[in-house]
Amino acid sequence: MMTNAEFKARLEAREPMLGAFIKTPHPIVIEIMARAGFDFLVVDAEHAPFDRGSVDVMTMAGRAEGCPIVVRVPVATPDWVLNVLDGGAAGVMVPHVETAAQARDLVRAVSYGPGGRGFAGTSRAADYAGRSLKEHLTKARDEVALICQIEDPDGVINHAEIADVDGVDALFIGRADLAVSHGLSDFFAPEVAGMTRDILSAKGAATGLYCAPTEPLEGHRAAGGSFFVVGSEHTLMQLGGASLVQKFRQRPSD
Repeated sequence: MMTNAEFKARLEAREPMLGAFIKTPHPIVIEIMARAGFDFLVVDAEHAPFDRGSVDVMTMAGRAEGCPIVVRVPVATPDWVLNVLDGGAAGVMVPHVETAAQARDLVRAVSYGPGGRGFAGTSRAADYAGRSLKEHLTKARDEVALICQIEDPDGVINHAEIADVDGVDALFIGRADLAVSHGLSDFFAPEVAGMTRDILSAKGAATGLYCAPTEPLEGHRAAGGSFFVVGSEHTLMQLGGASLVQKFRQRPSD
């Protein structure tokens, strides 16, 4: 069991944590994956069919299981960010962050203050009016992690400046888009590996990346990475099912 505040504290402290992407908009998937022991789960609203209602239900399931939910938003518009945070998510993962100026805008969007997050006292994040305005404003930012995804040439160039922005809690490397944006077709290409090592060693923010379920993590840890999103429920189901099928077909016939 982990609270949102504990998740953020562990992220900032660069403690090793393991998560997975969630692509299926049903809360039972959250329950099952949380009980597998993952430290956190990432609801992938960028690449899977999630709307406000389904994200809300997934977040509620994660909170019930004591598993922090990070939401990868499709776009970092104020309405998406606000809905995710009001629902009680532990963090927002934002794709295609390319500049420090963009990162500063995102920090404002996830924080209360001028031009920032709007307040609703009856949201799940505010314990449905269980907190006073002062209490919620005091605690809210400690319960929300801002994770900026680095996956474009300008993002690579500017990653150190992005990591140094006050309020950016972590950088997340999207190696597939990183490869594509550099004209490559393999996210294990040497060029991508070099960029990945550089970003993982950034100061000022935690760093992490997506990894295939069978990929060794030791090298990424040594480079400075501390949080890892390993596969999704889709890849884990496929791998588990394929393993069973293969074993069945290798049995001698009766």
